[in-house]
Amino acid sequence: MEAKQWTVQIYITEDGDDTSARAVLTTRDTDHLAGLGHSHRNPADYPIPEIGDELAVARALADLTNKLLVTTSRDLAQVTAPSPPERSW
Repeated sequence: MEAKQWTVQIYITEDGDDTSARAVLTTRDTDHLAGLGHSHRNPADYPIPEIGDELAVARALADLTNKLLVTTSRDLAQVTAPSPPERSW
């Protein structure tokens, strides 16, 4: 059995009350696939940067998940042959 390893790297940037995250999936067989996420702290909330990081990263991972599902659907459509039409006679 062959073991495969996929890697997700997460990059976080902060600018004041705004946090952005980028989750990049790297596999042996495909190019990179990236998901993006953002969060904005309400000025009335306590300034706890980790919470903004967590939210931005969760959104980036959710975006990456959706993109991976779309990629999988497209790949399946390319290799799945359409059924031949049934004859009506």
